[in-house]
Formats: sequence, structure tokens, C-alpha cells
Amino acid sequence: MITALIVPLLMPLATPVLVRLVEFRQRPAAAMWALTATACVLAAGWIAALGGLLLTGMLAVSPLARLGHLIHPLNAAPPPVAYPAAALAVGTLLICVCAVARAALRQLHQYRTAHAQLRDAPSAGGLSVLDTPEPDAYALPGSPGRIVVTSGMLRALDGQEREALLAHERAHLAGRHHYFLAVGDLATRCHPAMRSLRDAIALAVERVADEAAATAVGNRHLTARAIGRAALAKSTGVPIRPSFAAGAAGGPVPRRVKALLQPVATSRRLAVAAAGLLLACSAATGGGAAAGLVSLHHNVEIAQGEVPDG
Repeated sequence: MITALIVPLLMPLATPVLVRLVEFRQRPAAAMWALTATACVLAAGWIAALGGLLLTGMLAVSPLARLGHLIHPLNAAPPPVAYPAAALAVGTLLICVCAVARAALRQLHQYRTAHAQLRDAPSAGGLSVLDTPEPDAYALPGSPGRIVVTSGMLRALDGQEREALLAHERAHLAGRHHYFLAVGDLATRCHPAMRSLRDAIALAVERVADEAAATAVGNRHLTARAIGRAALAKSTGVPIRPSFAAGAAGGPVPRRVKALLQPVATSRRLAVAAAGLLLACSAATGGGAAAGLVSLHHNVEIAQGEVPDG
């Protein structure tokens, strides 16, 4: 059983290589969906595997086995393996839960703070302007969602560049990109090796909005120039807004600008191969976790006397 759980425990370590092989081989929208789904599967498999290891060790202890209505302690793995594995699982799950909870609370606090800043800001047609010299622009979800831009950012761009910037932010709101960013952020907090996957999701989200803005204004070079100038003008300080409030100056801007100025036709064969790689990764993770948990359930039934041993 423990052998099956090793796969979902090790698979997050492969995400840096997986991201490099996949992120620019699919269209931005396809990459956004595929990478977010993969992050969710990896996180769920990781947590399920840790939970399986924890139960394996806990139910091997006689007092805990009796609490679980087991006739005899669970014998799914030798005690020298089960007990250390369970102890490691407890510590890792606590770290994981704390990291996800802290990130969620921070995002909630920043979301409320960002909305509070807009109470006295002039607004029209879903656009709110903050009177601050710090250049910034982002799409803040809500009911209704708003495009937030500072006076500093408006002064940094000319009229056409502002149009491209606002088209970019409108694409974030229309595509509900905050869901992808929020889910990707929380899911990848479960394992430090999945940070590259979080960055890849953010890049895919920005590229989707870049392409939508370029289509809206009918000029890829203008869109690239607006993004580049917005990034150069943007303050290096940490903004008081949640990371799921996507902004035009976010992510690796040089790579985004290059993708706009030198679009590369995506090979159908490479796109299919990249999708297959993500699917295989997800299938291995989900299959390993499922096999381990099914084996654990079977061993619990044996320990409860519901099915004969062997």
C-alpha cells in the first residue's frame, strides 16, 4: 500500500521539468486550464497520500485501532515503516494546512483592503481611479468587478497605451481569471516544488489577457509596448491587493512581450504531446493515491473482521 502512495508523494518534484516542457507548447487558454487542473490533481493526490500514511501508522497502534472499531491493529505495513511514515505525514500535513490557511487569510485581508480603498475613488463604467502617484493597474473581482488604475499609471502611458491596458484588464474580468490564480496559488502551497507551477499558471493567465487585448485594439505591437511601459513604470513595492487580482504588469514581462511581438505557431503535435504529458502526470498521481487508499480500505476491513485475511 505504501508503495502506491509513493507516486503522488514524489510527483510534485517533477513539476519544474513538467512546466518547462509544457507552458509554451500549448495555446495560452489551453495551458491555463491544463496547468490549473494539474495543480489541483497534484495537491489532492499529495494530501490523500499523506492522509493514507497517517492512518496507516495511527491504526497500527492498539488503542487507536480500538477507537476505530478494529478487532486487531492494522497490519498494512511493518511498524518500523508505518510509525515513522505516520509521524512524517503528521508534520507535513500541519505545515501544508498552515501554509494554505495563512495564504488564504492574507488574500482575504488584501481583498478587503483593496475594496476599502475604492470607497472614495471616482468610478465610472467599471473603472476606478486611485489618486496615488504609485503606478499600478489590476482587475479586482467582486460584485461588480472593477478595473483599478492609479493616476500614476495613467500619467505613465499615452492614450493608445491606456486603451490597450484597459482592454487587458477587461479580459481578466471577463475570463474570471481570479479563479485560476486563486486555485493555483492555494493548491501549489501544498508543496514547495510546485511554485514553478503557480508561476506558470500566472504566466498563462497573463498571456490569455495579452492576446485578448491585442485582438481588442487590433495592434500587437501597441499591446506589447503598453505592457512593457506599464511594467517599467510600476513600483517595485508590494501592492496592497490579493495576488489573484491580475494586473497587466505581472509575471515575466519580457517573455510576454516576446510572445506578442514574435508569435510562434503552436504545433498541433507538440500541443497534443504537452497535453498528454500533463494527463499522464495527473493519471499517475490520481491512480497512485486511489490504489493506496483502496488498499488501505481493504486492510481496514480485514482488521475489522469484515473480510477474511488473504
